[in-house]
Amino acid sequence: MVRRFVVRSFALLGAAAGLVVMMGAVKAAEIDAMITTAMKVAIEDLAPPFERTSGHVLRVSYGPSGGLARRLNGGEPADLIVVESKVLDELIRQSKVAPGRTDVARTGIGIAVRKGAPKPDVSSAEALRRTLLAAKTIGHTAPAGGGVTASVVMGVFEKLGIAAEVAPKVRLAAGGPNGRVSVLVSSGEAEIGLQQVSELMSNPDVEVIGMLPAELQQITTYAAGVTTSARQAEAARAFIRHLAAPDAMAIYKARGLAL
Repeated sequence: MVRRFVVRSFALLGAAAGLVVMMGAVKAAEIDAMITTAMKVAIEDLAPPFERTSGHVLRVSYGPSGGLARRLNGGEPADLIVVESKVLDELIRQSKVAPGRTDVARTGIGIAVRKGAPKPDVSSAEALRRTLLAAKTIGHTAPAGGGVTASVVMGVFEKLGIAAEVAPKVRLAAGGPNGRVSVLVSSGEAEIGLQQVSELMSNPDVEVIGMLPAELQQITTYAAGVTTSARQAEAARAFIRHLAAPDAMAIYKARGLAL
């Protein structure tokens, strides 16, 4: 009788353990995320601990904010998207993203040269003007790629009164992880590059020599939202909470995403 009770108890415990495993398997989700390339280096730090603690798996696709918005509008599936806040606001207006954006990081436009190269003065608008006129080649993102910095950088050239002079020297990066301004600089294709500082900092072969002067600078806020077509909405919300948690701030600061 006792032996039968023990056996039965073990059987019940085994069934309970199996149920827990099954429940865990049901709760675990594969999350499709579209995330701006500017946050790639921070996401690579933040994603693994989230996956370990939650059991969820992230499938991240990177690209310029405008390019990601076009892909979402074109029907590419995603559970969440992290892009420039104005781009996200427009996606919410279009009912592609559920109302209620979550701001997660901020960055500005930095200036970089190849590691070990001379560091020209970019400490003021006039100094930057002289440096850009002296540079043989200048790299920034292509407007067609959908990045948020192209129009700002071209506007800087206009404000400095050098747009015509630098136009023949400009080298354009397509945007996204395979079309970074920092690669133009590290490869020697561009002597100096202007891009979101977080993207420049992600390339160990370039050196950030400064930020755009305050009167020329644009600070970009990156925001996250759950898409209205999300198949894993709850898991997506959990990841967004992870991105906005206080512990993430140290990583953002180290990666040029908390100005």
